[in-house]
Amino acid sequence: MLRLIGWLFGFGMFLGLLALGAGAYYLNSVSALLPDYTVLKDYQPPVTTRVHAADGTLLAEFARERRLFQPIETVPPLLIHAFLSAEDKDFYGHGGIAIDGVFRALRDNLMARLDGNTTIQGGGSSITQQVAKNFLLTADQTWDRKIQEALLAIRIDSTFSKDRILELYLNEIFLGLNSYGVAAAALNYFDKALYQLTLSEAAYIAALPKGPNNYHPFRRPQAAIERRNWVIDRMVENGYATPAEGAAAKGEPLNVIPRAGGSQLYSAEYFTEEVRRELASLYGEDQLYGGGLSVRTTLEPKMQEYARRALMDGLIAYDHGKGFREPVASIELGADWGADVSKIIPLNDVPEWQLAVVLELGDNQARIGLRPDSATGGGVSDERLEGTLSGPEIKWVSKPVQTFLKVGDVVYVSPVAGKTGIYTLEQVPEIEGALVAMDPRTGRVVAMVGGFSYALSEFNRATQALRQPGSSFKPIVYAAALDNGYTPASVVLDAPVEIRNSDGSIWRPENYAQQFYGPQTLRRGVERSRNVMTVRLARDIGMPLVAEYARMFGVYDSMQPVLAMALGAGETTDMRMTAAYATFANGGRKIVPTLIDRVQDRYGATVYKHDQRLCQDCKAEDWHGQGEPQIVDNREQVLDPMTAYQITSILEGVVQRGTGTAAKVLNRPVAGKTGTTNDYKDAWFVGFTPELVVGVYVGYDQPRSMGSSVTGGTFAAPIFTEFMAKALAGKPATQFAMPAGMTTAWINPNSGVKAFEGEGGIEEAFKPGTGPNLMTSVVGLDANTLDAIHRQQQMQDQYNGGITRPSGNGVYMDPSLGRGGLF
Repeated sequence: MLRLIGWLFGFGMFLGLLALGAGAYYLNSVSALLPDYTVLKDYQPPVTTRVHAADGTLLAEFARERRLFQPIETVPPLLIHAFLSAEDKDFYGHGGIAIDGVFRALRDNLMARLDGNTTIQGGGSSITQQVAKNFLLTADQTWDRKIQEALLAIRIDSTFSKDRILELYLNEIFLGLNSYGVAAAALNYFDKALYQLTLSEAAYIAALPKGPNNYHPFRRPQAAIERRNWVIDRMVENGYATPAEGAAAKGEPLNVIPRAGGSQLYSAEYFTEEVRRELASLYGEDQLYGGGLSVRTTLEPKMQEYARRALMDGLIAYDHGKGFREPVASIELGADWGADVSKIIPLNDVPEWQLAVVLELGDNQARIGLRPDSATGGGVSDERLEGTLSGPEIKWVSKPVQTFLKVGDVVYVSPVAGKTGIYTLEQVPEIEGALVAMDPRTGRVVAMVGGFSYALSEFNRATQALRQPGSSFKPIVYAAALDNGYTPASVVLDAPVEIRNSDGSIWRPENYAQQFYGPQTLRRGVERSRNVMTVRLARDIGMPLVAEYARMFGVYDSMQPVLAMALGAGETTDMRMTAAYATFANGGRKIVPTLIDRVQDRYGATVYKHDQRLCQDCKAEDWHGQGEPQIVDNREQVLDPMTAYQITSILEGVVQRGTGTAAKVLNRPVAGKTGTTNDYKDAWFVGFTPELVVGVYVGYDQPRSMGSSVTGGTFAAPIFTEFMAKALAGKPATQFAMPAGMTTAWINPNSGVKAFEGEGGIEEAFKPGTGPNLMTSVVGLDANTLDAIHRQQQMQDQYNGGITRPSGNGVYMDPSLGRGGLF
């Protein structure tokens, strides 16, 4: 017997050693395949990029995984206790593996094997093991992966602090609703920061790691509440909450309010998308969607709302003039009209309007059913609201309602102010447009609207639509002339001219009114937008010079130097034209428009800022009686400040006496220029005050005539005026500052000579060494015109010393001024 026992003992030892060797070999082979866990030391999880308005308002978040990294020091103890109670109550006491969890997992897996289920059952993993799995391993349910997970957990626990492991876990774990990490989950489920979470809310978030879909707040609300209550019970059991606190928390509903993604300011979608494109260009897609950038933009939310409203009002007013076209859709009404109409998706960025279906028609009115709101978490609300579409309230349609609508038609409506349950008809305009508002001193774009509705069309007409600027380009031509010898009083002949093209054809430019007005000052040419004068002027100074000015102003990168381009025949964008006019407004400094003030990385370090001006003394450590630090404006001076002021003064005249008089109602100094292209396809108004420059463009996406009554002055200028009236409300009127060294004189606007006492005139600014025109002899004009000019000049006795002489090529020269004008 003893010999048998000895033999059995020896054989058992042999089997044990064999098993031990096999186990060691297995562990060694598994260990050899372990990933490098030390990468966790420098791990940077993908973090959401957040974009803010100038006042800090959140505009948008960009992420593939919505995550906000939260350092463990800033995670509230309440949330930590909830996760420890739910996932690993002995986390701070074990060495990476929870022994009780392991035995529980073994029990569950053995029971599953007895039932014939060979799949590895979940459960038993410590927080450290979950870190190993989430960061370094696959989610495969195999024995090899479970062993690797345990080995990694032991190594991780021996290398990193418990707080670091918990920090990785809380920021990486997926918690549903595209939420990665606890900070994102708090925002996405409750629209709260972590420190604002209640016991009930913290417990629900801690309940989610076991399977967010299993505890979905809307699809499986009862399971979600039961799991949350289980977590609360564990927190009470572990001493993290009192029984009374736990009972109160368990009595609360889930109170989940899903947070909307995308742009958080409904009027700023075009602006936000433009920022997204710029960030992707600067930093690439990976940094944009995972770099955790903090972006401060230039957008002023109030300005943006005013801009959107002004453009919408202008486009709607034009569209109303064209009459009602057709309903949004027509449906067959079933047993539940609310469910039927809810299938039609409205424009979510036009909250002033609602979709409604015609239920019944009467005498110039209709009973309508308003599209039901979406229920929280999906589906359609059970509420069914009805109203009356009143014919007399539809001011823009003269026909009775029953003549152009039928039962089942789905249309947009808006409530009539002061009349409960009464609605008027709305219609999405076919016409489109854009508005850009910019600080002329810095190029900061404070508002930008790229169309009627981003939900309808994402095409940004402020930055992407290439359109002919028409006469709004003319100030560039006149600026080139003023920089090269002309004055605002110089005279150019407005008379027929023929241009022979390279192919032998003849181009005969015409004015808008198809009339000619004889000799005109440069000021009058801009104020009345004379095409023929502009062509003559451009021919005299040379189109290569005009093309260079267009490049310096940023209107075109490379303009073809042909005379038609002087009338705005090229294609550019609203953003570029607005920036060009900002150069006039700021005294000739080149403007680089920007939508972004500053970009910070995930650690708060500034990696980009738009303002590149220098301030050498701004970082003084203390004060020794020195003066205030001076900011050095190192931007390119592309235009003489005196020329900029002269153009600005002329553009003020456009508003006071010319094609832009719609802006006079602002009752403050305003400069601007209208633009209308051939066949009335595009209408522009670009204008400015010392504080703000605004460019408005309107036209069809597929260019076609808007009608002979539609010009920049009648369509675009009122949009500009509506916006500026709100944007500048309450701000004192500011005069445009004239540079030192200039002189002024009252000028006869018809002849350019100094106005005599009692004669109507315009105060004109002149550069040093220049002044009003003197007596002028003109070649090539009829006798009556010559006599009229001579009679005006003879009255200028104090200037009779000047003698002009014909140059022989149509240009009259004044020896005292260098150049007097062009004929």
